[in-house]
Amino acid sequence: MSSKISKNKIKTPSYFIKRLRDNGFITFRLFDRYAKEDPRRWTILVDPSGASVFITCYQNKDFLNDIMFELNDGGQRFNKNYSLKTESIK
Repeated sequence: MSSKISKNKIKTPSYFIKRLRDNGFITFRLFDRYAKEDPRRWTILVDPSGASVFITCYQNKDFLNDIMFELNDGGQRFNKNYSLKTESIK
């Protein structure tokens, strides 16, 4: 039962991607093998033929057990390297 709970966390790339796809977004998993010391956990691309937003999940970047997302679309719709801390995919 605990494995199911851990899979439904916003920091889990499969859960994050599923929620985006369920809402009609085309999403590709790009990378999830950052070095252990690196606070980045994974990076995805959302809407590749449109907005082309890269989303990178960070864990323990500023604080222990802190989760943060960085959105980057080259400054088209978001400020460059826009950071967002949230506990919900909504």
